This record gives sequence, structure tokens and C-alpha cells, in this order.
Amino acid sequence: MTPSDRRVAVRRLQERPGLSERRGCLVVGVPRGTVRRRPKRAAADAALTERIRELAYAHPRYGCPRVTALLRRGGCGVNHKRVHRIWKAEGLSLRRRRPKRRRYGPRGERVNKATHRDHVWTYDFLEDRTETGGKLRMLSILDEYTRECLLLRVGRSTPASRVIEALSWLLLTRGVPEHIRSDNGPEFIAYAVQDWLAKHRVKTLYIEPGHPWENGHIESFHDKLRDECLNRHIFRCVADAQEVAEAWRVEYNTLRPHSSLGYETPEEFAARAVSSGRATPSLRLQRPDQEKTLSLQLVP
Repeated sequence: MTPSDRRVAVRRLQERPGLSERRGCLVVGVPRGTVRRRPKRAAADAALTERIRELAYAHPRYGCPRVTALLRRGGCGVNHKRVHRIWKAEGLSLRRRRPKRRRYGPRGERVNKATHRDHVWTYDFLEDRTETGGKLRMLSILDEYTRECLLLRVGRSTPASRVIEALSWLLLTRGVPEHIRSDNGPEFIAYAVQDWLAKHRVKTLYIEPGHPWENGHIESFHDKLRDECLNRHIFRCVADAQEVAEAWRVEYNTLRPHSSLGYETPEEFAARAVSSGRATPSLRLQRPDQEKTLSLQLVP
């Protein structure tokens, strides 16, 4: 029991008729000086506490380290221990999640680990339901190096033609990756998708069946998407789900500090990678002197 908890217990006992402060301290086992003491830093922490509450209520699935990063990004040079003390006193700690099953043995090596922007993209599907039980399938595409979510497309079903349409749009607006990683889902191993990727010189990286950890970036992203977005909303229809998912995608790329990027946002990390030369020139630029140009046609 912390000193603040003891003070609260003594005050609760004093509310009973005929019970003095002295008797309450004897019952709880705390000196009277501890009960009478008023922390001097409570007033100094008032403004910081209010700001921490605002961030915690605006982002209920953010933990203490990420809220500390948001405070520092806002110009508040606060010590993480001070934030943690206020976080615990306000009872803002998140409920502990069930620990994942431990896996023994050496970690599997990731084939063609991304070393620069647009080196390796990864994509996969995530499923959810509307309030009436209708099925929702979300296609998410990620840049493994910058952790940017390039696209979140929601629909009732997403056949291979829709996958090609999404990739076509990204190649027009973002550029052409060197590799794209996925599992062996029917939409990704379809001949139409493989032929389209080969036509645009995008190499495919298929993980081993039953080895989702080989595509760890997209699995981690889906865990955040479900925890911070999908579990907090009830969707009426596909359009509603698309609007909410797109708003969260923009927040994820531009506002949410990413722990594996040194608490930079993916957009900031990508900009720094470009300025430091860790990004290759985009292939979407077409010049007359190029031997081959990209012909991108959207699937109707």
C-alpha cells in the first residue's frame, strides 16, 4: 500500500462517527505525520497531469512510453519517471494482455530484409464484422523499412482483380518496390497477380506456409490496427469502416510515435531516410530515354 493509499484509508475511517485521526492511524498502521503531510509537487504537476489525462483519453490504447513521446514532441521536456509516477497515480495503466507463447530455438532469418525505402513492401488481409454481422475484409499494404501504411482498402470481398487495382494505384502515386512479401493466400498466388507483378518487375517473396513470423511487420501492424482502431468502433457498413480505417491510417503515419523507429512517426522516419540517402529513386518517373516504361492500367 502506497503512502497516498494509506492517507485515503485514514480519511475514510475518519468519516465514521467517533473515530479520530489518531485512532485511524493506529488501525492503518501509519504515522500521523504521513497523513497530515501534503505533497508540495501536487500543484506543480496539475497542468502536466491534465495534459496526460487528455492524451490518455484521446488515445486509450497508448501506454506510458508512447504518451511520454507525445509530450516531448509537443515541446514538454519532461522526465519519463515523472510521467510514469503520474500515470500510476491516476490509474491509467492498461490492462495486461495475455502473454504470448514463448518460442524456443533460434529466430528465423527474414529473407531480403528491407534496407531502404520501397525496397520491400508487404501486404495481407485482416477480417472484421459490421454491427449486423456482415463480413469485412481489409487489405493493408506496408513499407517494411519506413513502417508506413501505404493503403487500407475495405470491402466485402477482395479478389485478385481488386488486389491488382490497389497495387496499380500505389505504383502510380508512390512508385515501384523491388520486392513484395506475402503469405500464400489465394489472392496473392493467383496467376493474374503474379503475371502483373512480373510485368512490372516486382519480385515476390512468399513466406513458408504456417510461418506467420516470417511476415512479422504486417502481423505487428495488424495487431495495432485491431487494438487501437477496430476494437474501439462498431461499423454500420463498408463505407463507414473505410472512413474510420483511413482516418486511423493517416494518424498512424503522421502522428503516432513508433517505438521501433526511435519514437518517430513513419512519415518523419521516411523523410529522414530520403534526406540521408537511404531511399532509392522512385521508378514511377518515365523518361523518353528509358528502355522500358511502366504501363499501369487500373482494373475496372
